[in-house]
Amino acid sequence: MLRSDLPDLQNLPVSTTATGAGWSDLPGRYRRIRAATRRLAEPLSAEDCCAQSMPDASPVKWHLAHTTWFFETFVLERFARDFKPFDPAFRVLFNSYYNGVGERHPRPQRGLLTRPDLDTVMRYRDAVDGAMQSLLAEGRAGWHALVELGLQHEQQHQELMLTDIKHLLSCHPSWPLYRPASTGTGDRDPWDSPAPSRWMEHQGGLVQVGHAGEGFCFDNEAPRHTLFLQPFALAERLVSNAEYLAFVRDGGYRNPEHWLAEGWDWRTQLALESPLYWRRGPDGGEWQEFTLHGAQALMPAQPVVHLSYFEADAFARWSGSRLPTEAEWEVMAARSVPAGGPGPANGHFAERAVLHPEPGDGDRQLLGSVWQWTSSSYAAYPGFVPAAGAVGEYNGKFMVNQYVLRGGSCATPAEHIRASYRNFFPATARWQFTGLRLARDLR
Repeated sequence: MLRSDLPDLQNLPVSTTATGAGWSDLPGRYRRIRAATRRLAEPLSAEDCCAQSMPDASPVKWHLAHTTWFFETFVLERFARDFKPFDPAFRVLFNSYYNGVGERHPRPQRGLLTRPDLDTVMRYRDAVDGAMQSLLAEGRAGWHALVELGLQHEQQHQELMLTDIKHLLSCHPSWPLYRPASTGTGDRDPWDSPAPSRWMEHQGGLVQVGHAGEGFCFDNEAPRHTLFLQPFALAERLVSNAEYLAFVRDGGYRNPEHWLAEGWDWRTQLALESPLYWRRGPDGGEWQEFTLHGAQALMPAQPVVHLSYFEADAFARWSGSRLPTEAEWEVMAARSVPAGGPGPANGHFAERAVLHPEPGDGDRQLLGSVWQWTSSSYAAYPGFVPAAGAVGEYNGKFMVNQYVLRGGSCATPAEHIRASYRNFFPATARWQFTGLRLARDLR
């Protein structure tokens, strides 16, 4: 990429109202976030870090390198004095989907990148971190928004690292753990029966959705705009394992009546009978669930997780309800957390005791438990304009054939959890921490 091809800093896929003084903690945040990524890799062997379990996942080593590539390519190349790349080959090897940057190594073949080795990738991180700290110490204006985007981007990859690690370890027949679990902090005992289902009602009318107020957001969360909602109700808590198990036992995976046509074809082709990471115990015994802490018995009160859109929609139909729209979800979430406000103060996930959704009621399950499928197709808000240049490829070009999820998960950095945050995946994706909350119309 020529320097003239780099993005216009006045039109990045981010928004923040922070003033110049608000950027003063960037060096400290940079060190903290980059260190957290390293800690996520600590429980793994070099062999773990190189393996790729499916085309949608990436090796941990690739995540470590790609997040470094972002700072080298979009920040250091433009602003560092006497810039020299750590290794020119890395421009292609660790580019993800930025066509404006140049060639890319095929995503399904990232697990074949046995070289550079893990030690070299860590030296790459050290070298880029040193150059970034020197740049940050200069205090010059002009690159703060790009650094902020890079940090937010790295935190997104921290979540992807956890979900990709989980999928990789689940492919091993012994279901090994990523790390032991400490005592959880859920409101309810996971062995309890689920709490009775209650509904939060909204009388509809004109509402505003989209990011508002101070703080960071991605471009797909804006502009804030007005729309009309019919009266509706949203379930106060997430669908539990016990409730989803009732769907399984009732033949939910064998009855096409509950499924969208494409979903039924997908289910039939893969011969699916249960959510990802569920399996029967020895000799057809009780159900077990794979977690980042290894195998565990299926806990009735825990939220069901790792569902595709098709599975979530089928359960909603079976239950006599439906999935909420993303606007319905957001206006209800905004009652507890402002549209641009921070997520729950539960600390960074790298230090969380349990990397699995825990039982809870009400607001506790609204944000930071599982990503919740909505019935809304991922599309631009009215007035959305993608940024110019390569960084403008961050969100806008993916606005087709995907559905929106809301709420964040137990693997989402707390700083990312806000009412306006829009995640998106195709209807078949289920290796993320995805579950559902029911909605219904009010008549």
